[in-house]
Amino acid sequence: MNAPAKPRLVIAITGASGTVYGVRMLEQLRASGACETHLVMSASGALTATQELALKRTDIEALADVVHNVKDVGATIASGSFKSAGMVIAPCSMKTLASIAHGFADNLVSRAADVMLKERRKLVLMARETPLNLAHLRNMTAVTEMGGIIFPPVPAFYTQPESLDDIINHTVGRVLDLFDIPHTQLVKRWEGISKLTQNEYH
Repeated sequence: MNAPAKPRLVIAITGASGTVYGVRMLEQLRASGACETHLVMSASGALTATQELALKRTDIEALADVVHNVKDVGATIASGSFKSAGMVIAPCSMKTLASIAHGFADNLVSRAADVMLKERRKLVLMARETPLNLAHLRNMTAVTEMGGIIFPPVPAFYTQPESLDDIINHTVGRVLDLFDIPHTQLVKRWEGISKLTQNEYH
């Protein structure tokens, strides 16, 4: 199989709150053309998108280059021979986290994630739940020990965000940074504490 013309990124959207992160990532990558996006969305993810964003499944699927059915465990992204830069689950429900942590591979989301781990490719889980119980924490530890990256969408306030969009964009940009995918105007880079602030504490 020839190498793809540009990097492929698998993006999964599951039923946790925070569908906007997956949608914003798709929007950014569609606008930049930085990579070929492969979307797989669970039924709960589509339901949450309707509730949170008033978007239909087809609205979100239109943002991706390739769309896969969550029940299609024979899809290209279910095989390690399918080359990709990795996978982001945005957001990642605790059910999906548990499935990945225990290697269930019971649908295309968890199967594709399993592929990323076995092929030693980057897997980023934007785990969304609070508070966390011990099962959640142990599952996060298990995925981390297997090489996955747990990336809860926690806002950064040092950037002094002025809107919800600022918070969302910064978080999405930081995830794309993990894959070295170029983007513009998403992340306000840390430039150190200002001299004025330093002087106040000396």
